[in-house]
Amino acid sequence: MRLLHVISGLDPEVGGTSQALRTMIQGFSQHAVINEVVSLDDPQAAYLRDTPFMIHAVGPAKSAWQYAPEFLPWLKKYLQNYDAVIVHGLWHYHTYGIYKVWSQLKADKPALYVMPHGMLDPWFQRAAGRKLKAARNWLFWKLVEHKLINSATGLLFTCETEKIMARKPFRPYSPKTENVVGLGVEYPPVFTLEMQETFLETCRGLTGKFLLFISRIDPKKGVDLVIKAYRALKLSGVDLPQLVIAGPGLNTAFGQEMVKLAGDDKAILFPGMLSGNAKWGAFYTCEAFVLPSHQENFGIAVVEALACFKPVLISDQVNIWREIDNGDAGLIGEDTEEGVYNLLDRWIKMPAGQKKQMELSARRVFDTHFTVSQASKNMLRVLNQNVPVIN
Repeated sequence: MRLLHVISGLDPEVGGTSQALRTMIQGFSQHAVINEVVSLDDPQAAYLRDTPFMIHAVGPAKSAWQYAPEFLPWLKKYLQNYDAVIVHGLWHYHTYGIYKVWSQLKADKPALYVMPHGMLDPWFQRAAGRKLKAARNWLFWKLVEHKLINSATGLLFTCETEKIMARKPFRPYSPKTENVVGLGVEYPPVFTLEMQETFLETCRGLTGKFLLFISRIDPKKGVDLVIKAYRALKLSGVDLPQLVIAGPGLNTAFGQEMVKLAGDDKAILFPGMLSGNAKWGAFYTCEAFVLPSHQENFGIAVVEALACFKPVLISDQVNIWREIDNGDAGLIGEDTEEGVYNLLDRWIKMPAGQKKQMELSARRVFDTHFTVSQASKNMLRVLNQNVPVIN
């Protein structure tokens, strides 16, 4: 099968959708699937170099809507060459373009699926500070998005919670099919001392045990809650491990605000974005992973932590919290300062033996729910219903 993925951009610093797509393609490569991507990226973008799959970059895109004038002509010329299309994400020009061209096809019409990656979550419509974006989404929904969602062959969701939440914020909402296919994460490389050494070189000031936050430094991720709860616990006299807050966005206004929030506490470290050996060294050597997001569709970093045998301390707004809670692979709390305070406090007070057992449970939950192989099979099972040429 020849499969086309449509996405607004592949910049890894923008969000998890691009990483999810890369992992998905890796899983499909084990099957009889030819993967190609069309994106609105600048074809000269550094992050597109040495990518192990075919990318048709038709940008650079302009404006917040990511308008790219070469996108429609490309689709009109090539769309019928594919057996199926998966549209990743919403609210940008790529959804308008794909619907416009696909809906006008009379013959050789490929199956069309939309994978929202959490972008239909009602949080985005009600969160403080998002009134203008919420109004914009309503406008886009009325003009474009509902046509795509309700006309496509079906929707693809990463988990049951995402599917349920997607039904709430917009009307008319009547997709032809709703398919929970999951999302996989590759098995991490085996731990080496080089990983630990690379991480320690990157994270200057680390002297012992630590809790790890890896994500974009963004208000949605709850990093302010982590810092406030951590400092409050220390003031109460609790002996805490160090706290490492890693990820892109440190140079933004919010990122600098978080540095100020940490104050002169030398136990809170900001190494910036981690990748390669430094990232895996952080995962493998931390005590536990912390991510109290206000909204998290899947949480690739959460699953990567599980794969490295690390318990996760997350909010109940991370959509995969049920699988983690049922598998005793971490602790779940509310996305409030009090909720995160209690999460950290519960972890610190947990007996060493119970923590060790939770490490084993973390890997077991990963093996059961979140491998690339399992997600790929689920996805192909759905695509197979409308693309009979799949082997």
